[in-house]
Amino acid sequence: MEYVRFLHNNIFFSIAVDTDLQKLSKKSTDANSKTRSTGTRHGSSEKSSDFQVPNGGNNDGSSSEDSINGMEVVQDIPPEAEQALSDVATYSSVNNDLNGAKAYQEADVPGLYNLAVAIIDYRGHRVLAQSVLPGILQGDSSDTLLYGSLDNGKKIVWNEDFHSKVLEAAKRLHLKEHSVIDGSGNVSKLAVAVDSKGIVGSDKRHYLLDLLRVTPRDANYTGPASQNCILRSELITAFCQAQTAEKSTQASEKSKSKETNTKEADNLANDAKNVADADKPVGIVHIYNIVLMLCFYETFFSSPIPALKDNLDFIIISLNEIAADENNVRKVSLYLTDVVIPKFIEDLCALRVTPMDGQTLTEALHAHGINVRYIGKVADGTRDLPHLWDLCINEIVVRSSKHIINDVLRDTDDHDLAPATSHLFNCLFGNCQALGGKVIANGTQFSTLKRFLSYAFQKASTEERQEILRNSQPVYMSVNSETLWSDIQEFAMIKYRFELPEDDRSRVKKVCVIRNLCLKVGVTIAARKYDLNSTTPFQTSDILDLRPVVKHSIPVSAEAKGLVETGKLQFAEEMLNEAYTLFSEAFSILQQVTGPMHREAANCCRYLAMILYHAGDMAGAIAETQKELIINERCLGLDHPDTAHSYCNIALFYHGLNQTELSLHYMSRALLLLNLSSGPDHPDVASTFINVAMIYQDMGKSNIALRYLQEALKKNKRLLGEEHVQTALSYHALAIAFNYMGAFKLSYQHEQRTFDIFSKQLGEEDSKTQDALNWMNKFKMRELQKNAQKQRDQALNDASTQRAIDILKVIPYVPWICLAIFLTELAAKSEIILHA
Repeated sequence: MEYVRFLHNNIFFSIAVDTDLQKLSKKSTDANSKTRSTGTRHGSSEKSSDFQVPNGGNNDGSSSEDSINGMEVVQDIPPEAEQALSDVATYSSVNNDLNGAKAYQEADVPGLYNLAVAIIDYRGHRVLAQSVLPGILQGDSSDTLLYGSLDNGKKIVWNEDFHSKVLEAAKRLHLKEHSVIDGSGNVSKLAVAVDSKGIVGSDKRHYLLDLLRVTPRDANYTGPASQNCILRSELITAFCQAQTAEKSTQASEKSKSKETNTKEADNLANDAKNVADADKPVGIVHIYNIVLMLCFYETFFSSPIPALKDNLDFIIISLNEIAADENNVRKVSLYLTDVVIPKFIEDLCALRVTPMDGQTLTEALHAHGINVRYIGKVADGTRDLPHLWDLCINEIVVRSSKHIINDVLRDTDDHDLAPATSHLFNCLFGNCQALGGKVIANGTQFSTLKRFLSYAFQKASTEERQEILRNSQPVYMSVNSETLWSDIQEFAMIKYRFELPEDDRSRVKKVCVIRNLCLKVGVTIAARKYDLNSTTPFQTSDILDLRPVVKHSIPVSAEAKGLVETGKLQFAEEMLNEAYTLFSEAFSILQQVTGPMHREAANCCRYLAMILYHAGDMAGAIAETQKELIINERCLGLDHPDTAHSYCNIALFYHGLNQTELSLHYMSRALLLLNLSSGPDHPDVASTFINVAMIYQDMGKSNIALRYLQEALKKNKRLLGEEHVQTALSYHALAIAFNYMGAFKLSYQHEQRTFDIFSKQLGEEDSKTQDALNWMNKFKMRELQKNAQKQRDQALNDASTQRAIDILKVIPYVPWICLAIFLTELAAKSEIILHA
């Protein structure tokens, strides 16, 4: 892989070019070839040198790549697979560069800067755009290089001032300083990968570039496609915190059972030192293959390099350190699969994390340090919860479809984009046959076919080129529904290690998948009602636009972040004035650093609204929520789940002002957006139903409220199960509704069910369980009072009737007209008595 770079409007653009594919035709002719030279990698941490051993190359034999005497040994790979793997490597390396820039921005070390980075995906092409380094166009970049290497480690430049800043960032990111030998045998200490570069700009600022491999390689993934599979920085932080907590616990246990002998005292002192150094990095490092580098020089030169021979002691020490570092990397990878992912699945089941669509699911995975490639493992752990199972399957289908559709669109001419897109959508959501006569059985052959045509095109004469163009039909015409879904299943197995269910085509929520796929591919379709049960639901005229999809680095403010975290703590302790001051100050700082249209600014507005709501200022809460709503609509989109939640909040605040009609209007909008992003079967939809029911209940429309509550209960029982806490809350809401209707017996029965679930899930001592018990006692008391009142009323009625009978027996004869008047007066008196 290489990058073609050019400059436009003071922005550097790097287009990822898959150079390995140019050799595909030649390589396919020699299926027995197993080795190829990769050029010099002097001390470089590029791909194999850093993470080769953690990838399993010397452990389980599963690695497809070994380095021997400076040569890269590659297993024989089919051309189609090599094409797919090279595409994945091209895409992931650029993505890793963006993530590395974000990580150093989060570190926020004074005096250390990064360039603005953006990734643009369009029709299967990925472009990396960076802001221009100040002064880089006025001279040679090597003159301003202060740290790292421009030639993959042949010559390493080191600067003490720059190293101190990078080392501080490494400490904050829990990365370890390491020693590297350059081509001359000189040893340098670096706190980044050797291929990263530290350059001073004309503005005298220190810039750190090329951050493709900030974190170690994932030891759980081996093979040719795993060279760019690295761990996330959030996982490294979580692992280091867990190690710190474990050491603190061990030190505490030892201090309780310590003895007075000197040896025990020394051990405790060492443990205390380990705890004191807990914030320091714990060996999560790039692993440098120094022996490989030494073998390279001894192989390609007639005599060994004397400088390296002088550093043999250092090399031996470094090898021991490398072994320890490799062990730490394996521990982190094991920690991811054995601790982090099960804990994340537990949070999903307990609704502590509630993703609504593919985008929020991805954000939740990343926030917990989980790469999206583990989504198949997450799906396996959520089979018992239908909404999570469907969400994971939908995301896997969308991501697999995105790669296949982009592969086809990359091979499609401009004038065929709309027909190609509509045909691919019909193949995915309908039951469409191939438009051409020939069907390509495997979608991974799309790019192979294009490469063959391109190779033949370059070698052909003008007449032959015209003949090739006349005889070749567009690739998308060879796709049908069967082959497309077959490719999706194959891609899901390779990329996500997940086998899609047999009913995947009928199981996916088509509306949600269409929305998610359009967001990921950049397709804009006409807003109309589609018959998704037909064979061809989309027409060419439905495809309105194909736009770029952009990911970029986001400026952060450490000061604002600290104020927000402190404000959350104050708000949890009900210190409203202090919390309001902190969030207001954070919002002011964010406006200066990021501008008002930023997601974190919307987050501040949301907390400010909640504080004002608890303080009783409904008008202020509505004003802040309207700010949040505007920011979310512009930054995240009109149909984003966070936008829907903003509508829910503003509806509740208007309900607090007794503006019920306006409140129901916003609630309807929120339900529409939630159904669009997640479908009707989601716990958040059930929670919104409960909120709507409460509004109708306060309006006195108990029958409508009861229907919403019963539907919410059905959803929670179907999605979460009979014994889930959220189901218990639905029972409680129904109990309150029946209480307003005077059906105290039904209230008691539903609250009894609430108490049973809370008692089983939370324990009898939990506050929620005790509240349910108190409600049960109230409902039972009201039922007893109602029955007692009925008995009194019945006794009074019986007494009045008996009195009338006795009077009739005493009076022997009364004219009928007088008797009628008497009975009427008696009945009126009885009615007055009954009402009294």
